[in-house]
Amino acid sequence: MAYCLKLQPPLGHHFKAVSTNSKKSKEIFKFKIRSCAVEPENAHKLVVEVKKKLEKEHNTLPVGKNGRDDEEMILWFLKDRNFSVEDAVSKLNKAIRWRHEVGVSELSEESVKSVAETGKAYVHDFLDIYGRPVLIVEASKHFPGKHERVEDEKLSAFLIEKALSKLPAGKQEILGIIDLRGFRTKNIDIKFLTFACYYPRRLGRVLFVEAPFVFKPVWQLFKPLLKSSSSLVRFCSVETIREEYFAEDTVPASFGG
Repeated sequence: MAYCLKLQPPLGHHFKAVSTNSKKSKEIFKFKIRSCAVEPENAHKLVVEVKKKLEKEHNTLPVGKNGRDDEEMILWFLKDRNFSVEDAVSKLNKAIRWRHEVGVSELSEESVKSVAETGKAYVHDFLDIYGRPVLIVEASKHFPGKHERVEDEKLSAFLIEKALSKLPAGKQEILGIIDLRGFRTKNIDIKFLTFACYYPRRLGRVLFVEAPFVFKPVWQLFKPLLKSSSSLVRFCSVETIREEYFAEDTVPASFGG
């Protein structure tokens, strides 16, 4: 499993980034390093082992695509768990049950329409300059309790699935942008943020845009829950979004495109 080191600005104020040409090359460098996780020679054997354990210990789980016998899905979770069979089985059990309970395979534009109309999350029409589909969340429009939690999870799952369906050939990760302009304490929802663990290694980068001071304690609570995935987070400005992640004609409208 590959790792990268990253310096982050201190929390406690708005996070501004000075744009330079070298930053683009640094982002590409980090992106490539993280994307080159090394698989052990017995990777397929481990996939089969996980599949057998799921069948033996969790035989009520569904089968088929994204089920307990989906070898591609199993491999993703093994990579995420550093090829630990026990850890992968545990996480897969939770993820597959969650997918079944939420009904991920049956979700549609119509089924998530009422929550989607809030405008709090959507998939951007264009890829970023690294060829990644883009999922944008406007945190100031999310109000815990306004909708049933399962409805929020359905919208999130639908949008992630939609973003993944837009992956170009050879690409495996998406870009998440969390717009924190206008964020207030009433928008805090730690549990809502953590469901992304059901999609391991699918987020290549998560950008927290214009994080206000009030977000500092939220991040302090949220970061330990992400564990190693917290290294994917970058605090940045609107200017950074415009200059380092999109071509001039593909910048999201909410960022001045």
